[in-house]
Amino acid sequence: MRTTFFYSLLLLVVGALSGSHLPAVEKSSEKTRVRPAESILTGANQTEKYIGYLKDKRVAILANPTTIIGQKHLVDSLVTKGIKIVKVFGPEHGFRGNASNGAVVGDEKDPTTGIPIISLYGKKRKPTAADLADVDLMIFDIQDVGCRFYTYINILRDVMEACAENNKELLILDRPNPNGYLVDGPVMDMRLKSGIGQFPIPIAHGMTIAEFAQMINGEKWLPEGKICRLKIIPVANYHHDMEYVLPVKPSPNLNTPQSIVLYPSTCLFEGTILNHGRGTYYPFTVLGSPALKDKYSFSFTPVGIPGMSETPLHMNKLCYGLDLRNYDVTQLRKSKRINLDWMIQLYQAYPDKDKFFDRTQSNQMGNIDGLAGVYDFKKQIMAGQSAEEIRASWEPQLSDYKARRKKYLLYP
Repeated sequence: MRTTFFYSLLLLVVGALSGSHLPAVEKSSEKTRVRPAESILTGANQTEKYIGYLKDKRVAILANPTTIIGQKHLVDSLVTKGIKIVKVFGPEHGFRGNASNGAVVGDEKDPTTGIPIISLYGKKRKPTAADLADVDLMIFDIQDVGCRFYTYINILRDVMEACAENNKELLILDRPNPNGYLVDGPVMDMRLKSGIGQFPIPIAHGMTIAEFAQMINGEKWLPEGKICRLKIIPVANYHHDMEYVLPVKPSPNLNTPQSIVLYPSTCLFEGTILNHGRGTYYPFTVLGSPALKDKYSFSFTPVGIPGMSETPLHMNKLCYGLDLRNYDVTQLRKSKRINLDWMIQLYQAYPDKDKFFDRTQSNQMGNIDGLAGVYDFKKQIMAGQSAEEIRASWEPQLSDYKARRKKYLLYP
């Protein structure tokens, strides 16, 4: 059941940031008052705050299927309003969302608008100087889910870097973080930096895209300490503890509210020999392996699903394990913690423990060290440490991150 939260809206200009990287933030003119969760307005939905700013500008936009106003794609809406969109940049899964997890995405022309689409998940990972030569303003508007290994924050950094190098302003139309309540996990050891981990942050970072952009600037994470000029349209009527059900799935394998809330915990199983729901229509909500037949009664069979997982781990084999589709996620929200018990339980149940973290049988990217972000996690599970013992090893880095994070927050 969806929970309704009430709060007092505070749109804060982040005073801890120096003027060199303080973005322009559109403030609400309304007096503070109590609002229900259903009144949340994304940055994109507040067109009156930015449409005039786009007039007479040549605009580029990073977009995907979550880039919407109501039920309509933002690009389509802006075109009908006379805004000159000169090109669209597409992230993983593509601009219209028709590419599978990890699949290379090529350049193309949008059949709906005729606008050129430049892929940032193919031969290039950031816009080039030539890409931005005929652009006056760049827009970033895609839905994130608040996890270090969800690659959209990497794309955000790359776009910010390109804008900083080419003196282009980046307009961020902010969206709520559906896992905004959660700041947890080991802070990444940068020796493990990879495509699924690029920043010294915990697994669940607890920030919106706009807040994270401010952190990228403030922590000098761009090369040579470059600063990207930001203009932010914040989410209205929002705070981090609010439950937010996404109107559009953020990617093909995060296709339910349940999967999105479980994702910070269950994506870690991508670094194991267990299938975590890829090859089913309920990814990240079931966990299992053929080797667990004698341990669990629940079973599922992964199959190839175009657009989701063509060749999942244990394809066409009966897998036994845990069914979390009806797990009460309010327990996660109350604890404000990633669930480690599932990893501990399934490792203990797995008969051939030397193979539990062996990824040689899988074509999925990522290993447990890269996903956890530290070398100790696998060793701790194998040594039989408790969840509390494992958590203790995350300090003081996790508390230090939480203190730094506060400087960049736009919402209470």
